[in-house]
Amino acid sequence: MTPAVRRDVLAAYAAADAAVRAAGPRCDASGRCCRFTEYGHTLFLSHFEAELLLESAPPYEKPVTRDGCPFQVDTLCTARDARPIGCRVYFCDPTYQETGNQITEAAVAALKAAADAHGTGWRYAPLHVFLNEAERPGVAAADTLDPVPPAGPRHPLPVVSGTGGLRDRGTEGH
Repeated sequence: MTPAVRRDVLAAYAAADAAVRAAGPRCDASGRCCRFTEYGHTLFLSHFEAELLLESAPPYEKPVTRDGCPFQVDTLCTARDARPIGCRVYFCDPTYQETGNQITEAAVAALKAAADAHGTGWRYAPLHVFLNEAERPGVAAADTLDPVPPAGPRHPLPVVSGTGGLRDRGTEGH
């Protein structure tokens, strides 16, 4: 990821964090936010967020299911600093839901604007899709649990090249 893209993504994170702080939602520290299927939600993130998350997230077992976050341990997040917008904005507080939706929309719009400004393309998918596609040292590869896997060979996450274009790791020149 180029420094300019990283700067734009981190700015979107900072703006979302500031908006959440200003809204002051209640957090029960129950871990419901990470138990997706049990509580009826899905964590979507952009390819930018997936790349940042995977740079520093702890190891995880594959395949990752859509049921929950593999980085949740005893109701706490083990990838907190690199967590995506959806994690930064989601709270169970019923009085915050509309505000949370507005913050999310603004943050995703900022990420899309970064994609447009830098010509990187846009990909938005559930967490488990990105985690199952990622090739990380010491983590066994597995197919995604989506009912219809993508056609063609599996590759690592797309990343932004030094020229601002989208490329796949390990596929340069192919």
